Order: sequence, then structure tokens, then C-alpha cells
Amino acid sequence: MRRICYENGLSLVLFGLFVLCVVGQSVAGHHHYNAERHAHQQLPVSYRAYLGTGHFLEALGENWESEFLQMAAYVLFTVFLRQKGSPESKTLEGQEAVDKDPRHSPAGPQAPWPVRRGGVWLTVFAHSLTIALFLLFVASFVLYAVGGVQAYNADQLAHGQAPESLVGYLGSSTFWFASLQNWQSEFLSLAPMIVLSVFLRQRGSPESKPVHHPHGETGRE
Repeated sequence: MRRICYENGLSLVLFGLFVLCVVGQSVAGHHHYNAERHAHQQLPVSYRAYLGTGHFLEALGENWESEFLQMAAYVLFTVFLRQKGSPESKTLEGQEAVDKDPRHSPAGPQAPWPVRRGGVWLTVFAHSLTIALFLLFVASFVLYAVGGVQAYNADQLAHGQAPESLVGYLGSSTFWFASLQNWQSEFLSLAPMIVLSVFLRQRGSPESKPVHHPHGETGRE
């Protein structure tokens, strides 16, 4: 158990914080949702029922989809684009290990099975990280849209107005205002990290260049 925790500490801590934050969000959201219902002379809902409401699902999907879009775009952009001096970028000249075509190298016994199998399996595996992140983005986008239209229609009905279809909601300024608001913040958070890592350091972090390395050095060791 100790070895498992040591070898997987980063993912365990991040997933643990994720679970704690989701639970905290759901508890706070439940109280906030019932406070709003009370203000509109509506009966409160149970915690279990709240987890299926658009209020909760929209909030989850809205944040998840922007995060997965950010990471998918970032992974894809770093294949083609460079940033001089940043450890987040590939070097400006020449090929790196990640650029090598596995079809031109012998696959050892420890290589992942799609590499040993070759063909379409290798082709998909060679792009699987970006594919997986974009699929997570699509799934989160759908969750956000479904939860969003549910929350929107609940508000419409509370004010005596007609509900909206999912397609109609997807074309509304309400939906895209919230989406683009999240997307721009995600891309903004990446850009300073890439630029600041040119000039600033964090000793011990693989996201930073070694403290003594020059600003103009591009890529990781």
C-alpha cells in the first residue's frame, strides 16, 4: 500500500481533492437551491433529488467541459506549435523522442500492446490521449447542455413562461455566454503558465526548467 501511494501519489491526491470538492459543491448547492426555492414559495427538495436537478448537473458539466477542452487543445497544439524558452514546448530545432514514428522502430516486449499489434490499433493509440480528452469534453458538453436546459426550463416555468427545447437552448445566447466565459478563462490560465515558465522557476517541479538554466533554453531535459 505504501508503494502504491508513493508511485501514484499525484493522481491519488488530485482525485481525492476532486471528490472532496464535488461533495462540498453538492452540499453547498443543495442549500443554495433550496434557499432559492423557498424565496419562490416552493417546497425544498431532498439532497438525493437535488443531485438529479439541472442546477447541479449544469454546474458540473459547465466546469468539466471547459477543463477537458483546454487540455485536449493544449496537447494537440504542442504537437505543432513552439514557445521559445518554455519547458512546456518542444525544442525549436530537430525531432524529439515523441516525434518518432513507432512503425520504424522495433517494438520491445514491454511496449504497449497496440504498438506490438500495429495497424489501426497503433494509429489510434498514437493519438489516443487527444482523442480521449476530446471525448471527455464531448461527454461533459452534453451533460452541461442537458443540465442547462433542465435548469433553464425550471426557471422559465417558475416565471410562467414556455420551456425551451434542447436544440433551441443550444442556439441561445444564454448557453454560449456561459460556455465562452469558461473557455476564455481556461485558455487564459494556460498562456501565462507557458510564458512565465520562460523566466520563472520552481525548484523540484517537472513543469519548470532547472533553476540554473538560461531563459532561452526551450523544452525539457
